Amino acid sequence: MGASKRFFSTVAMALLLAMSAGQAAADEQGDFQEGTASFYSDRFQGATTASGERFDQQELTAAHPSLPFGSKVLVTRADTGQEVEVLINDRGPFVQGRIIDLSKSAARRLGMINRGTASVMLTLLD
Repeated sequence: MGASKRFFSTVAMALLLAMSAGQAAADEQGDFQEGTASFYSDRFQGATTASGERFDQQELTAAHPSLPFGSKVLVTRADTGQEVEVLINDRGPFVQGRIIDLSKSAARRLGMINRGTASVMLTLLD
């Protein structure tokens, strides 16, 4: 195998491992990932997201490391059952152990503003 093929093979393996970190096995209800959610701080209001949109903390949006932009995700808080549907328009979170960064509005609907994080389950809707 040539050097470039080894390089791309190594990169592909690293990407697969990174994408699977924190990923739960799919179950019969369709939950595809569970872990810790956080939300954007106010200082990101108006910043350009990875998709090119302006971040608006009043919209129901989120950042996820690998889902395609425009994906709709149902976020369910594990301890209360509160739910919110968000649109993926950014990349992140960049804090180890977290699986999604929510807009402030989405975090408010999950009742996690005071605590800052919550244990959640993500279900891909489309």
